[in-house]
Amino acid sequence: MKRLENALFDYLQIKVVSDARPEDNAAKKTSDFFYSILKEDYKLEGLEITKDDTMYHIKYISDGKTKTQFFDREAVEQLLSAIEAEPRYGR
Repeated sequence: MKRLENALFDYLQIKVVSDARPEDNAAKKTSDFFYSILKEDYKLEGLEITKDDTMYHIKYISDGKTKTQFFDREAVEQLLSAIEAEPRYGR
């Protein structure tokens, strides 16, 4: 289960970057790649991402069962913050 959790976190981090930086083709391609891993390797369906003040929630279907995984919002957004703080990549 830890590998799935890591795959979900990795996808979520780059998805947040891709959504915040629509002109960043590398982020979009990476997000698509991680999404394909979730679909093909883990056979997940129906991914839905929501967030509140402190957490991201990923709801998905695995083996016909709906499941939800929670991730700390600050940890998820750390990659975006690091990219935007880097003068070569920031806005």
